[in-house]
Amino acid sequence: MDTTPLHLGQSSSLPASPDEATLDYVPNPRGGSLYLVRFAAPEFTSLCPVTGQPDFAHLVIDYAPGEKIVESKSLKLFLGSFRNHCGFHEDVTVGIGQRLADEMTPRWLRIGGYWYPRGGIPIDVFWQTAAPPEGLWVPEQGVAPYRGRG
Repeated sequence: MDTTPLHLGQSSSLPASPDEATLDYVPNPRGGSLYLVRFAAPEFTSLCPVTGQPDFAHLVIDYAPGEKIVESKSLKLFLGSFRNHCGFHEDVTVGIGQRLADEMTPRWLRIGGYWYPRGGIPIDVFWQTAAPPEGLWVPEQGVAPYRGRG
């Protein structure tokens, strides 16, 4: 595994698309420990594939590392690359989770996509690799259901 991050400590441009984004991984500094890592992206955006209008979500990514962890700057750039990407909420949310799981091979991963309403309907999308490992503390994701104004 090449562990030289491409983005950490470097000037990096926002990738034009998720396909162009490179995620960096480094060795897990606590390889023998079972623990949970959480990333929250409360201002995630992508584009509706039908109208081209922006869609907004609060993403929460939880994972139990295996041999490697994702480098946070590369994850930030990867998530930012969706701002010009057209995709349905389900495709975007599950696609992010699957790419991380495929490349990082964590012990366990889940993603919650809490999408803000457009057309009057909020859509929440959840995906995980499997049941959490025995003994892993998995806190609630902490994103309240959409309640509208008032």
